[in-house]
Amino acid sequence: MSKKLYVGNLSFSTTSSDLRGAFEQFGAVNSADVVLDRDTGRSRGFGFVEMSNGAEAAIKSLDASELDGRRINVNEAREREERRPASYGGRRY
Repeated sequence: MSKKLYVGNLSFSTTSSDLRGAFEQFGAVNSADVVLDRDTGRSRGFGFVEMSNGAEAAIKSLDASELDGRRINVNEAREREERRPASYGGRRY
């Protein structure tokens, strides 16, 4: 079973490839993605890594470690909460 990890406090220069490289030493990485702002295309400073094995070792070793000059946070990702529809000016259309 694979685990999805949240990686926070990333440098804005960190790429998905950099993220994959940091985690591959602990096990098989299924995906590694730095989240980008949809308007500017710039990193939002966090990302997700999905690993089929070695996730616990990666969390223990990489949490509070330094990557690209920043002390990163690594933990198991939580399920995304469902959002309510946006309201406009207090009225729903």
